[in-house]
Amino acid sequence: MKVSILASSSSGNTTYIETGKHKVLVDAGFSGKKIKELLASVNRNIEDLDSIFITHEHSDHIKGLGVLMRRYNLNVYANSGTWDAILGKSSMGKIPTDKIKILEPEQHLQLDDLDVNPFLVSHDAAEPQFYQFMENDKKICLLTDTGYVSDRLKDEIKGADAYLLEFNHDLEMLREGPYSWDLKQRILSDTGHLSNDSGGQTLVDIVDRHTKKVFLGHLSPENNTKAVAYEAALETCERAEPEVASDFEILKTDPTTAQPLFTV
Repeated sequence: MKVSILASSSSGNTTYIETGKHKVLVDAGFSGKKIKELLASVNRNIEDLDSIFITHEHSDHIKGLGVLMRRYNLNVYANSGTWDAILGKSSMGKIPTDKIKILEPEQHLQLDDLDVNPFLVSHDAAEPQFYQFMENDKKICLLTDTGYVSDRLKDEIKGADAYLLEFNHDLEMLREGPYSWDLKQRILSDTGHLSNDSGGQTLVDIVDRHTKKVFLGHLSPENNTKAVAYEAALETCERAEPEVASDFEILKTDPTTAQPLFTV
C-alpha cells in the first residue's frame, strides 16, 4: 500500500492511498485543480482515481467533492448522516446519485485488495467518522477532527503501521490568540480538535512495535506551527518511555505541499 498525505491543515485536507487494484482519496478539501496538482506532484494522475472516502461535511474536507464526482465519475463513500449534510449544501451543485455509497460506522468494507474500517469520532459535524485502511497485513489509520479519543477507540486503532494523527493547536497559542471566546471554547471542547498535548498522549497510547510512521496532521495556521507540534510530540514520547514500545518516525505535514509517497 502506497500513501501520500497530499495536504493537511485547518485550511484543507486530502490523502492519497493506493493498492494494487485501487487508487483512492480520503477527503477532498481543495479545488479539483489543486487536488490534481497535488497528485501530479507525487507522479499520480487524478484520472486514475476510483473512489473518495469522506470523513465529514466541513468545507476543509469536501470543497472539491462535487467537481471531482462530476468530472471523474468517482464512487464516494460516507455514512448516511454525513451524506444528508452534504446533500443539504447548495454549494455542492448536482451530484450523480449513482456514485453515492453509504458506509456506516463500524461497517467493514472490502474492495478487492483494500479493506476499510470506519469509526466514529467526537467532532461538531453531523456524523463524523475516520478510517483504517488495510492491504494484506499492513494498516494506516487516519484520525483528525476530534476533540476526544476514548480508551475504546485507542484499543481499536492501536498498532497501525502508519498514522495521520491530529495535532491541531498549541494550548497557549490558542488561548492567547485572536479567536473569539466562543470559537476558542469550541476548539477546546470534546467535540473540537486535539491539541498538541492530547494528540501526543493519544500517540503514545496507540503506537506499538508495528508502527513506523506518525504524521502530525490538521495543524492550525493561527494556533500552531510545525516546529511546536513536532517538539510537543517528541517531548511526550520521551516522557512516556519506556512505555512507548516502538521505533517510529515522527513526520510533519504541510497545508499546501504533498508528502512523498511512502510504502506502508
